[in-house]
Amino acid sequence: MSDDAIRYDAGHIQVLEGREAVRKRPGMYVGSTGERGLRQLVFDVADRAVNEVLVGRASRVEVTLTADGGVRIADDGPGDPFEDTGTAGAPGLETLLTRIQTGVQPAGRHDVALGYCGMGPFVTNALSSRLTAEVRREGVSRVQEYSRGIAVTPTTRSGPATGTGTTITFWPDAEIFGTATYSFDGLEERFRELAFLNRELDISLTDRRRPVEARTVRFRFPGGARDFVAFLDERAGAPVHPDVIALGWEDRRIAGTVEVALRWCHSREQRIRSYANCRPTLHGSTHETGFWEGLTAAIDAYAREQRLLAASDAPLGTDRIGEGLTAVVSVKLDQPEFHGATRSVLGGTGVRECVAQAVQEHLDSWLASHPEQAAAIIDRISGSSAAPVATGM
Repeated sequence: MSDDAIRYDAGHIQVLEGREAVRKRPGMYVGSTGERGLRQLVFDVADRAVNEVLVGRASRVEVTLTADGGVRIADDGPGDPFEDTGTAGAPGLETLLTRIQTGVQPAGRHDVALGYCGMGPFVTNALSSRLTAEVRREGVSRVQEYSRGIAVTPTTRSGPATGTGTTITFWPDAEIFGTATYSFDGLEERFRELAFLNRELDISLTDRRRPVEARTVRFRFPGGARDFVAFLDERAGAPVHPDVIALGWEDRRIAGTVEVALRWCHSREQRIRSYANCRPTLHGSTHETGFWEGLTAAIDAYAREQRLLAASDAPLGTDRIGEGLTAVVSVKLDQPEFHGATRSVLGGTGVRECVAQAVQEHLDSWLASHPEQAAAIIDRISGSSAAPVATGM
């Protein structure tokens, strides 16, 4: 091997920054250059609008797939100024669209990150052939145009404004995404899920790509996790008991809130969904482990207290208790301890202990005050002979 072939020094290192880095390696920022990546473009813009609703500055979010291949995301908040400083000292809209947000941390309980990395609209702008930002504020509408992450016009007054808000419309760059197209169902699933987890959220998704088949779906669920369980149960067969068992509380020990809802149905499948700060989490996360510990302790104790199980019977395990069970376990923490870059597994022993205690105490009380439904649950569990098929993890 020649010296030229093995010579390597700092001069061989190529440093890519900002929009250049995003366009060179788009998969690192949006996951793929296919449909998954297109969804992430939407989520990186929708994050800002959704959080405007969750903090009370806006009442709704509207997402539209336009006939010309673009995506429009609008809110009715106060309208983000284009200057460097926006609402509550946050970066202005132009800064969000042109500068990567370094040092991104896991969102606190009052913030929502819809997608993969949560780097905001900068990535969407860099990967769009065209982007238009419109701000309606103080009776005036102002617009700025971008191309592949670079502003091509100054902020311009476009006329009087009715109401307030921010609208961002973008067209994914065909040089990056080729012929990939959006899946309405994929967007619908995530926005519906988000509305279940945030009962104050009001969001609509409209598809105008084929005018003769235009459709709109609105997501708003004041019942929160209780409504989520009822939705998951729609194809699960008849419920064992009519009531969805639901509990929610705030715990200072974990600096956060917990919401749990559950019901048993006449099926063999488990339908367990767990979330931390609105992110789907995988089996092994501490809040899900705590849920199972509290659930099994309460069910086993009640069955023995009511002599629905004999003293000689083996303890009821999660395989039997989980058969036919639908449950949603959601925690929102100020300082979540995620494991791994994808933030799909939640750590923290304190979370496990708090969730287990709360679930056991609440279920103890519910079972005691609903003896007929409790008996039906125990009868369903004690009659289970085979391990369930787990779904929805």
